[in-house]
Amino acid sequence: MSTPAVHTRTEGALLVITIDRPEAHNAVNMAVAQGLRLALAELNDRSDLRVGVITGAGGHFCAGMDLKAFAQGERPWIAGAGFAGFTEAFPKKPLIAAVEGYALAGGFEIALACDMIVASRAASFGLPEVRRGLVAAAGGLLRLPGRFPYHLAMEIALTGRQISATQAHGHGLLNRLVEPGQALQTACELAAEVAANAPLAVAASKQIVQRSHGWPVDTMFAQQRAYADPVLDSADAKEGATAFAEKRTPVWSGS
Repeated sequence: MSTPAVHTRTEGALLVITIDRPEAHNAVNMAVAQGLRLALAELNDRSDLRVGVITGAGGHFCAGMDLKAFAQGERPWIAGAGFAGFTEAFPKKPLIAAVEGYALAGGFEIALACDMIVASRAASFGLPEVRRGLVAAAGGLLRLPGRFPYHLAMEIALTGRQISATQAHGHGLLNRLVEPGQALQTACELAAEVAANAPLAVAASKQIVQRSHGWPVDTMFAQQRAYADPVLDSADAKEGATAFAEKRTPVWSGS
């Protein structure tokens, strides 16, 4: 489901999604938002795809919203999916951001919306919206306090200053910190490791991790059962145990 602004390709069970506006550092306009929404639909709808990897063309991840288009009245939000057709979408399948160069403003918010982040040492992150009279309302201000200590999150949000990939890694934001040019390859290797696991178990585990920090202590196990019990009763759970006993690689059916 490639478009001029976003293209996709498959690598086995992986869907690699590339924002392709290198002349604008992959800034998000409506074409990008629509392309990302289509790419997420492809990931969700195809049973042969288990993990998505999102990256940017031309040496940068994404420099945020296209301010020139915004100044002309364009708003790259998709109903039900948010900014870039992405930041409020909450896909069931895991997503990994492969970051080279800039991940700024809405680009940082796209990365924060992913489940894991792999970044080059030369990458930089930031929410410079306050320097442009804007607010990082595509999830940046909501997600940042859960990824960084409170005071650092405030500094990033209120100064608009960029932080390096090394700093981000030091605070636990990144899953892997790699040499320049290696982010996509490493992200695909990490994605392949996830894709090798049972798809129902992966999907349920993602949902529990994503949702559980808002659950009250006295009901959290009951709420977890809604996601975990169907997996325990699945054919894949039986296959996993059988394959272990038979000392072979399991063959997952997704059921």
